[in-house]
Amino acid sequence: MPFTTRRRVEFRDTDAAGIAHFSAFFFWMESVEHELLRAAGVAVVDRDTSGVEASWPRVSATCDYVSAVRFGDELDITAGVTAVGRSSITYGFEFLHEGRPVARGRIVAVRCLMHPGRKPEAVAVPADILARLAPYRLPETGAGRA
Repeated sequence: MPFTTRRRVEFRDTDAAGIAHFSAFFFWMESVEHELLRAAGVAVVDRDTSGVEASWPRVSATCDYVSAVRFGDELDITAGVTAVGRSSITYGFEFLHEGRPVARGRIVAVRCLMHPGRKPEAVAVPADILARLAPYRLPETGAGRA
């Protein structure tokens, strides 16, 4: 079942013509991804017993735009997990305004250990996290398929 939330297009999200700027969709995707993780009981950043932080750096983000929205419009945003790799989770996003498609996006995040002074180290997504995200799994042809 997908996760659904709502966002209002704020003045800061628009360009000089009052239309939602393309970059706003990337902020909304990240924000909704974090909401989905919190709803699933998964921390965006957590520490293991040794004190090393684990997080989810993005390795890919795309968004395809279908129609414009303007200042004050409300967007219904549907998000879900569209693919799972050894160390990655792919999220799909669908943006609607009054039932009309606005955009579809995709983010790929990799589970990494964040060692101080070193590059992030990709690690397998723990089984408990996969189990918590399972209710948000979408079919490959579901919302957000870019």
